[in-house]
Amino acid sequence: MKLKKVLSSAFCLLFICGCSHDDGNKQATNTKAEISLINADKNRIRSHLTFLADDLLKGRDTGSVGHEIASLYIASEFEKYGLMPAGDNDSYMQRVPFVQSTLDQNSIHLSLSSVTNTHNLSYPKEFLTRASVLNENTEMAGKLIFVGYGIIAPELDHNDYAGLDVAGKVVVVLSGKPKSFPSEEGAHFGSTREKQRHAAENGAVGYITISTPRGEKVRPYQNLLNYIHTPSVSWLDEDGMAANVYPELKGSAYFSKEAAELLFVGTEKSLEDIYVMLEQDQSPKGFDIPLTVNMTAESQHKIISSPNVVAILEGSDPLLKKEYVVYSAHSDHIGIAKTVKKDKINNGAMDNATGTSVLLETARLFSELADKPKRSILFVAVTAEEKGLIGSDYFAQNPTVPQSSLVANVNLDMPILTYEFADVIAFGANHSDMQESVTIAAEKIGLTLSPDPWPDQALFTRSDHYSFVKQGIPSVFLVPGLKSVDPEVDGSKQFNLFLKTNYHKPGDDLNQTFNWQAATKFAEVNFYIGMTLANQPQRSSWNEGDFFGDNFSK
Repeated sequence: MKLKKVLSSAFCLLFICGCSHDDGNKQATNTKAEISLINADKNRIRSHLTFLADDLLKGRDTGSVGHEIASLYIASEFEKYGLMPAGDNDSYMQRVPFVQSTLDQNSIHLSLSSVTNTHNLSYPKEFLTRASVLNENTEMAGKLIFVGYGIIAPELDHNDYAGLDVAGKVVVVLSGKPKSFPSEEGAHFGSTREKQRHAAENGAVGYITISTPRGEKVRPYQNLLNYIHTPSVSWLDEDGMAANVYPELKGSAYFSKEAAELLFVGTEKSLEDIYVMLEQDQSPKGFDIPLTVNMTAESQHKIISSPNVVAILEGSDPLLKKEYVVYSAHSDHIGIAKTVKKDKINNGAMDNATGTSVLLETARLFSELADKPKRSILFVAVTAEEKGLIGSDYFAQNPTVPQSSLVANVNLDMPILTYEFADVIAFGANHSDMQESVTIAAEKIGLTLSPDPWPDQALFTRSDHYSFVKQGIPSVFLVPGLKSVDPEVDGSKQFNLFLKTNYHKPGDDLNQTFNWQAATKFAEVNFYIGMTLANQPQRSSWNEGDFFGDNFSK
């Protein structure tokens, strides 16, 4: 059912713009009638998803023709809704320049040398490396030094570089973080980007990661072999330089357990000694390793571009319309599978044609309001999420409106729409007053806000909203909850079933069983969240003393 275009001025003032104290009783008695006027259209959502996940688009890989077609489709829908273009040159497209680097699999050589002999490691059986986005010819060489986890976290009284001289050396780093670290803060400190930053700032010239028993359970080395043909991608700054990388580090590698054992032969601690310490949640102190490493590799660089699609629904308040509530959803996926024999197209229906389709329907609901919300609404279909959140990172660092005017972000990524849910989960809501805003909005259609069911997974740091968080903008990552309206359906099992069978596989296509009532409900709760954030008196703010607010707010 379409949203009714003709809303009474009394209703608009009451629900959308905020009523005066004289309308208090009317607000209480008309709630159900008002909600019934906001209805998402399952047929529209289904048609968006059907197009975006079609084989024609060949998996919407960043920089591909298929993703360009998807972006044009999204832009045309924004234009149909009468939204203002907010890309480059009065268009809906914000072009993001990228360097795409593909590793020559036959060019890779790595050796470990001691005073007496040299050992050549076998690629990819014993080590992995990635294509460099900085240089087509990689040469990493230097003495080795073990630096524990390679983490510097003053807030947690942890510094793996204390007392170590790594200048001119190649650091050997444990994957992950100490077990005692808080999950979300630990995910930040334990990220490769943070670790490489510390290595570069301390003078290292190369970076080697070794896995841990806990890391091997989560991401077995054997599984990493599936990604050896995946190109490295980075957005380019205005000087044509790759962003978020450290030129001081001349190369990086990831060692298997067997290769890692070679590093610790004859050292003050063996690899097994270190593993025992990790199980006891002790952080091993660093020490020099009496070996030198030499690695060479070649890559082919290609300059590509891919668009973020950006549109604005202008707010109604003369002052507050200069502030923006941001909806984001990634429109890209992973393209064509190289290791699958039959169906090679990764259609990305659930990941993330669902989120993009709901974003479009949410935009339509806003566009058909007779009286618009006070703040403006910014809709961004971002590219290159699958390459490391880099399309959203580009937008968050180079927004098409003043960065200080971005007041909140609601991100939609891979909502599992196979069952009708009774609650929602907003990863990251506990870090800001957005928790209250989301709770109020969810209650409008009879939903509850549930806490993060997987705090150990640190999902707050693993989707496009985190790009906005790093620019100091309160954000949530919204997904359907695990409670089902149907007592016979277990939402947790539905979620895990998708992850085991179809996530990042050709099976994530239109043959899955979609629940369109769930799709409309998800669009409606997103609409109400945006309305709540856009009409509340104060802009969203971080909780006092919150780690992310304190570290990223400007």
